[in-house]
Parts: sequence; C-alpha cells; structure tokens
Amino acid sequence: MFRDLIVLATILGVPACGQGREPATQTANAEAPAPVADKQFVGGGKIEFDLDGGGYEIKAASDNHIRVAVSGTTGNARVDVAVDGSNANVKVKDTPHSNFHAIVEVPAKSDLVVRLTGGEIAIDAITGNKDVESYGGNVRIAVGDPNEYARVDAAVKAGEINAHPFGGSKSGLLQEFTWSGGGKYTLRAHLGAGNLVLGSQ
Repeated sequence: MFRDLIVLATILGVPACGQGREPATQTANAEAPAPVADKQFVGGGKIEFDLDGGGYEIKAASDNHIRVAVSGTTGNARVDVAVDGSNANVKVKDTPHSNFHAIVEVPAKSDLVVRLTGGEIAIDAITGNKDVESYGGNVRIAVGDPNEYARVDAAVKAGEINAHPFGGSKSGLLQEFTWSGGGKYTLRAHLGAGNLVLGSQ
C-alpha cells in the first residue's frame, strides 16, 4: 500500500494546439516549435484542468484569455482547450515521461479545478475557488490574501504540508490541515505523495 503512495513523477515539457472558437487540438512532434493555444474567456469563470504528468505553471494573464505554451520534450503530447460561456476545459494528454513543461495563463479572477496525474505544479495567486488534486510530486499554490478564504482543506497521504499563511505545517503519513476564515473562497488541495505548499506568493 505504501508503495502506491510513492507516485512521484519526474516530468517536465510538451507541445500545444491551435486557435479559434472551437476546441483546439493538435498533436505535436519534437522537431516542430511548440504551438500555443489561445482562447478568449471571461473573468470570474470556471476552468477545469485534466493534466497528464509533467511540469506545470498556472499564471495570471493580463487579459481574459486562456493561453497554453509548452516546451521541452514534446513527443505526441496534445493540448486541448474548449470554452463554453463561463466554463472552460484545458486538457494536456499523452505527455512524454520526462522533460515536459507547460505554462498556462488564465484570467486573474478564475475558479480552478485541477486534476494532475503527477509531477510538479505551481499556481500563482489567482483570485477564486481552488480545487487541486495530484497523485504525486510537488504542488505549490500561492494563496494571495488569506483573509479572502472561508475554508482551507489540505491533505497528503505521504509527505509534507506547509500552510504558513494559515498558521499550519504538518509532515508524515495521512496528514490533513483545515482552516476556517471570514472570506468567500474555498481552497481544497489533496496530494498523494510529495510536498504541498500553500504560500503567500
């Protein structure tokens, strides 16, 4: 059972997709420059991420667009971005086993739902609700102002939770940290094995 917890992924790099109003899909190869997915969206919308293993950064865009740029070893990786009103879906699938990296820009005010099979992910201080799950690796979430949150629920099966903005830190097996405040947003972050950091920036 413990072996199942150690699902650490070492993956950083892949290509992306086309542009337009319809869902963007393209298979990239290692020889071509990494494409970029760019879709107009709305501020305050909900974005769901379905990510195969790799290294990811989710950053605040300067406008209401979703952009995906990829680099490193691309293989047959695919990036799909679909927008439907105030809901969007970002998929990164078939990533190679190493050296894959993707940077995703989203509107600075967005609700995020992230499902990652494993690797590294860093999320900037995006204003909104956050629901993040990863089987293994390292997860870092910049929370911004802690007073904006009503509830925080963080858990790791094996590893460390660092939640200093909310006054907590834990390490070991089956660790959980919860916090309640007077804000309006919720933050849920669950990790299989690895390090989970809720930072101020």
